[in-house]
Amino acid sequence: MKKIAVVGAGPGGLAVAMLLAHKGYEVTIYEKQAYVGGRTSEIKLGDYKFDMGPTFLNMLYIAEEIFELTGRNIHDYVDLIDLNPMYQLIYHNKKINMTRDADEMIRQINELFPGNEGSYERYMEQTQKKLEVLAPVLQAPMNKLTDLFNPKVMKAFKELEIGNSLVDTLSKFFNEEELQLAFTFQAKYLGMSPWESPGAFSILSYIEHAYGVYHIKGGINKLTQAMGRVVLESGGKILLNNGVKKLKTKGRKVTGLLLEDGQEIEADEVIINGDFAHAMTHLVEPGLLKKYKPEKLEKKQYSCSTFMLYLGVNKRFDLPHHTIWFAKDYRKNVEEITKTKLMSEDPSIYIQNAVVTDETVAPKGKSTLYILVPVPNNMSGIDWAEKAGPFRDMVLNMVADKLGVKDIWEYIEEEKMITPADWERDIHVYKGATFNLGHQLSQMLVFRPRNKFEELDQCWLVGGGTHPGSGLPIILESARITANGILQQDKQTLLPVKPLPKVELYKKKEAQLHHQPAAIQTNA
Repeated sequence: MKKIAVVGAGPGGLAVAMLLAHKGYEVTIYEKQAYVGGRTSEIKLGDYKFDMGPTFLNMLYIAEEIFELTGRNIHDYVDLIDLNPMYQLIYHNKKINMTRDADEMIRQINELFPGNEGSYERYMEQTQKKLEVLAPVLQAPMNKLTDLFNPKVMKAFKELEIGNSLVDTLSKFFNEEELQLAFTFQAKYLGMSPWESPGAFSILSYIEHAYGVYHIKGGINKLTQAMGRVVLESGGKILLNNGVKKLKTKGRKVTGLLLEDGQEIEADEVIINGDFAHAMTHLVEPGLLKKYKPEKLEKKQYSCSTFMLYLGVNKRFDLPHHTIWFAKDYRKNVEEITKTKLMSEDPSIYIQNAVVTDETVAPKGKSTLYILVPVPNNMSGIDWAEKAGPFRDMVLNMVADKLGVKDIWEYIEEEKMITPADWERDIHVYKGATFNLGHQLSQMLVFRPRNKFEELDQCWLVGGGTHPGSGLPIILESARITANGILQQDKQTLLPVKPLPKVELYKKKEAQLHHQPAAIQTNA
């Protein structure tokens, strides 16, 4: 069977290795770091444990399917906890707990945003139909222009809402900006402002409300650790501390890898799971690429970056598992991140207080506080060596004020900071753009770097920089698309794709005399 070399043990590389090793391919992952998971890995500070990057799992059904395709059950490998409420959103004058309990969502919306009665039910009902049309597009290969004319893709064009921003789409349901933001803030992590991102992304909040948001006991890093175990159980290999220096090429054909220690590896197919733009600017010989040569990559649109604080604190806080504090002028904050590339004096802040759900991440009576602040990527020119300290102090002051803990510094026992400069230098993220290429329509579908990489032969991509895009479950989907591309090329049986899990939306029927609000029930 063919030899497959995978560059990088992030979730995409692990998933494609799981699938192909199970199919009998000779698969080896070469990982520069001493750990698996890439940005979905663990940070240990003394007795405190943190996720480096993603802190929750949604679209659980995709991860379940990836394990099922190797004959395994994800629930045998990780302990999943369904979070309810999913997260708390805090504005300058109100807060709302986002929950899968439709009755509770409706109650909060009616109380906090009068005049929006019936909006949640309509949003859920109409967006369910949108997702049913768009989901097959996110699961289909996009390796040639003619793939755009696949009947399923053609059917979905209307739902892409070209010309409508995400805020435009949400304003059809919700008439207050703060309520719209409750269903749009995820766009920031796709590299865009909700006032500019395509209306298609209204599916993001729907997916959470329909299928849930999950924590994994010990952290989301336990998922990639489990995937690594499945690779090994399936006969694959994972070689840590084995960085790749260059792709070995013969003309357009990739023949293997040159490792940083000088070893030369031959392979029939090479799959790149490294950050896309970083890989193209570091692993490919100069002059070989045209479409994605360094000068053209520099002109692409990229996501924001993140300023990270990981705090091990000798205190427990009355704070939900996930909290998002919106800047008072959120639109200005988003423009500073995505357009003017300025450090905000009033940033939005995400904070995870995992110990309220998971006692394993901190010693008894103590907590892990994971603090993320979206900031401009490194195209901003911000000198983080100079700015990091003052920005850290400002963020801690804001957190202390919001938590009502004036002396939070006295409780900090362990601390780690990651700036955009660190993401680029140490984690090899191009321009520190934590969520990869932006998701403008000009960089989606067939216009995104393709799973069967168009510039090199016998070379494939997985991860956030290829179709269908960034986000942990979407990255797993990219692995299935890439694995199926190789299987199809080799005339092997393809990995099946299940239909979208059904979600039943209950509406008040004329025959019913009860007047309770509509509710939603799921089988997730």
